[in-house]
Amino acid sequence: MQSHDVDYKILGHDIQVLEVELDPNETVIAEAGAMVYMDEAIAFETKMGDGSEPDQGFMGKLFSAGTRLLTGESLFMTHFTHRGSFGKSRVAFSAPYPGTIIPLDLRTLPQGLIVQKDGFLAAARGTKMSIHFNQKLGTGLFAGEGFILQKLTGDGKAFIHAGGTIIEKQLNNELLRVDTGCVVAFEPSIDFSIARAGGLKSMIFGGEGLLLATLRGTGRVWLQSMPVKKLIQALAPNGGNSRKESGSILGNVVGGIFDE
Repeated sequence: MQSHDVDYKILGHDIQVLEVELDPNETVIAEAGAMVYMDEAIAFETKMGDGSEPDQGFMGKLFSAGTRLLTGESLFMTHFTHRGSFGKSRVAFSAPYPGTIIPLDLRTLPQGLIVQKDGFLAAARGTKMSIHFNQKLGTGLFAGEGFILQKLTGDGKAFIHAGGTIIEKQLNNELLRVDTGCVVAFEPSIDFSIARAGGLKSMIFGGEGLLLATLRGTGRVWLQSMPVKKLIQALAPNGGNSRKESGSILGNVVGGIFDE
């Protein structure tokens, strides 16, 4: 199915809102609960699946929707459609935590895009969402991003969300080591694995955690400066006082000793 050709605006700076403009009978899909406001002519319906295969039977839709549960997302998605007969109508979305919205044209990503489980915000109808299994079991068990990620494919616009500031990097047969929570998305040509964070002393007391994500190959990578886990940690009582120790396995213990 060819994706609907939607227009959009991104409003705001630190806490952004995505406003999508729809022509009559155009549809945008989004995660349940992401809608902020919509015009009178917009009708919405909660459905199983992304609608990329309209002729798919009930069992196929159930299977496709069920795979979303494996990524930690809702079984259902909300479809917003302009039901008027003329003009444009608008519907707006926001992510559940502060950050940056990234617009992507999937036509420039013929192999699709691998996205962390809570990174998807919205997309033009026709975008296919499927699961992507990380073939390296150790990465899924220890890297913090999970063994199962989401894959977006299609020929329309998709929008993903990142915490804090977004950094887009182009790797050219290079290796990049990243805090595991800072990986938002990457092209399938990139190999995603984990590596030990230095020696034993650095792993325990360095504040960067036991492991780092390793991104290797040629393709684009999107990173975030403030993963939601770090945001929660910073807002927690005494979170800012033990920031350096918080990433290590002994961080809370060591930090607690010096705080007393």
